Amino acid sequence: MKEKRNISKWLYWFSFAVAVIFVYKILDSLQGISNFLSGFMTILMPFVIAIIIAYLFYIPTSKLEQCIRKSKILRKKSRIISVFIVYGIAIIIVAFLVKSVIPTITNSVVDLAKSLPEYYTSILKSYDELDNDSILKQVDLHGIVDKLKQINILEYVNVSNIGQYITNAIGAVGVIFNIFVSFIFSIYLLLSRHDIKTFFIKLIRAIFSDNISKSVIDYVGKTNKILINFIYCQILDGIIVGIITSIAMVILKVKYGVLLGMMIGIFNIIPYFGAIIAVAIASIITLFTGGLEQAILMLIVTIVLQQIDSNIINPHILGEGLKVNPILVIFAVTVGGAYFDFLGMFLAVPIVAVLKILLEDFMDFKIRIKKQNEKIEKINLE
Repeated sequence: MKEKRNISKWLYWFSFAVAVIFVYKILDSLQGISNFLSGFMTILMPFVIAIIIAYLFYIPTSKLEQCIRKSKILRKKSRIISVFIVYGIAIIIVAFLVKSVIPTITNSVVDLAKSLPEYYTSILKSYDELDNDSILKQVDLHGIVDKLKQINILEYVNVSNIGQYITNAIGAVGVIFNIFVSFIFSIYLLLSRHDIKTFFIKLIRAIFSDNISKSVIDYVGKTNKILINFIYCQILDGIIVGIITSIAMVILKVKYGVLLGMMIGIFNIIPYFGAIIAVAIASIITLFTGGLEQAILMLIVTIVLQQIDSNIINPHILGEGLKVNPILVIFAVTVGGAYFDFLGMFLAVPIVAVLKILLEDFMDFKIRIKKQNEKIEKINLE
């Protein structure tokens, strides 16, 4: 008996020592693990993009498949036909953007870059004309400019860096290849979506009990509904805002109107902060390209359009929406942006909406149990 106790104690301390060495080795090779994970994520990135594409196209392909299945002739091939129709429409839209919208935006960006020296001179002139007691004079603008001038661009453009430029060019080819892989893999995911869904449902049922697996499947369904609803609505809202703002900018004869309007539309996808950041940038650019009067007019028009979007367009698109308090939305977007940048700001609201559902269900469950216990106690007292 004593011998068994000694063996158990020895095994305990041996296991503890092995665990300490294992943890030490992990911490010691943390950089290597980090590099390995980084490289592994780079390899997986095309497949991650493919999952995102397939997820975005899941609703339109499934809806279209349901319509095609009504035809007896096309029923057997309804899934393949629906996938290729949706992808065909997507390719046509992308081709239209490449041919029509993107050249206009590209020309605006190139023209803006060429005009930067002129705007730079204008800014310095306006700065020099300010009164000495002005708040803006507290900023040493000339000192900042002198520091920027000390940066020697030629250091970054020399013979020793040619190899790096070639590597970057090869990397660009790799990016194109990855996009192609993502595109093809997303098609296979959509064609196999029923098998994938069945597999995960079976896996959940195999791991958890019937009650827990039912709850997990239910919450996954709710989460998916909230997330897909939010993504589609925000993208549609961003497109509408971008088009309306671009038209307003063109009517006001704002320089780079289409570029600024589309930028506001894209940033509008981020709740609350996106529109504020985009409008601020657009106002500054308009101030130097069209003067103070045009900048103020553009600011008033965009604020009015943002109010119309916030109070009419966005609520109408979202319908019942996510039912999340604005204070909670601002908090979620701030925290999401601080830790996960743009993606965090975008996904923060649906994640909070899901957590809200989980918390509400938990509270309802606890209240239900409490009432049941009170009834039992009442019966026992009687």
